Amino acid sequence: MNTPRHRSALLAVAGTALVLSLTACQSDGDTASPAAPEATVAATAVSAQPAGDKGTGTSGTAGSAGSAHSTGSKDSAGSTGSSGSSGSAGSTGSTGSTGERASASAPLCTAGDVTVSAATQDGPPYTHIVLTAKNTSRHTCRLTGFPHIQFLESHKQDVPAVAKSKPATPVVLTAGAPAYALVKLSDGGMDEDVEPVSAFSVTLENDPTVISVTAPGSEGIAVDPAKALTGYWTPELRNGADDF
Repeated sequence: MNTPRHRSALLAVAGTALVLSLTACQSDGDTASPAAPEATVAATAVSAQPAGDKGTGTSGTAGSAGSAHSTGSKDSAGSTGSSGSSGSAGSTGSTGSTGERASASAPLCTAGDVTVSAATQDGPPYTHIVLTAKNTSRHTCRLTGFPHIQFLESHKQDVPAVAKSKPATPVVLTAGAPAYALVKLSDGGMDEDVEPVSAFSVTLENDPTVISVTAPGSEGIAVDPAKALTGYWTPELRNGADDF
């Protein structure tokens, strides 16, 4: 049976134990309190982590911004400057058809625009000569038709022209350019009725002015009026069309 003394002692012991327990808890709380900074550090680290993400994101964005430097490839847009190749549209100015139309509208050549000369073709017997009409003026002109030739005073008729020698396009002579006409004198036979010619007359179409032409060779040429023929004016002599 517990006496009051014993109860006092037990209460004292229990109180001491309670004090010790409370002290231990207090000390435990004190030791736990240092963990708070760790939690704070951890929280700071966690909150700092998004900042780090922002850093990488920024650098990534900066990198993409660097790709914006590829807008420097706008220099390739400078290739639109190659639309200057449209300047090659100036080549449309080279539309020969326009130039040809302009040349075709050039004035007709007159006796004052050209100088006509004669030269033998091939070797003896000299059955053909070549007339050359050179534009000695300072402008472009058109030489149409064929040379109207009279070899002899006794034969006033013009030498007939060979139709197949007519060129397909107008003969346009720029300053200094020549045109040619092949002329047949005879067949070259021994029994032909030929006459010597040292000079003869030529007129151009649409111009009655008489051009005196000196016959080639020291002794002139032998012409059979019945066999003589002339070709049309052409920019160059052509095989076939000018063979007669």
